[in-house]
Amino acid sequence: MEATSKSQEEIDFAEEKKNLKKIEAAMFLSARYLSVQELVELTNINPLLLRELLEKLKQNYIERDSAIELLNKDELWKMDIKQEYFEMINKLATGSSEFSKAEQETLAIIAYKQPVKQSVIIKIRGNKAYEHVRHFIDIGLVRAKKAGHTQDLSLSESFYDYFHVEKGPTKASKDSDGLEEREKENEQINSPNLKDKN
Repeated sequence: MEATSKSQEEIDFAEEKKNLKKIEAAMFLSARYLSVQELVELTNINPLLLRELLEKLKQNYIERDSAIELLNKDELWKMDIKQEYFEMINKLATGSSEFSKAEQETLAIIAYKQPVKQSVIIKIRGNKAYEHVRHFIDIGLVRAKKAGHTQDLSLSESFYDYFHVEKGPTKASKDSDGLEEREKENEQINSPNLKDKN
């Protein structure tokens, strides 16, 4: 009887180890936040068991003091590198193996000018930028929205996750902030109280 229960424990342990590896592989390959439902579809693991295993995997990385960590927010999970290694990872991510220098320049212009029309990017960067933009859309770093004969381009949430950068104001919000400031200044200049003092 003891041999049977020990065998069952060994079987359970082997099954858990196999499931943890499946989760790890899915999260490593995705390089983005995944919902529990997406992980269930990828791994064929029961959702309740999956949640338990995610917590266990997260704890394993903490206990091993690994450079990798498991992040979760709003029922979404992602495997990532600890913040102290971001600088090194960004150097690798923007290196020649990931994006060509020309692609990096195109992406930098999109990031700086967003939201920006693709036609503007093509005028600045030339026809080769069509390929760059298509590549960025395909890998999910850039969003495109139809705008007449062209597209409006902006950075996706994945861009900020991928490069570990905070989301800043877009050109449109910077422009509107500047407009608001100018409107406030004009109101102050045209204020009756100021006119009386002059």
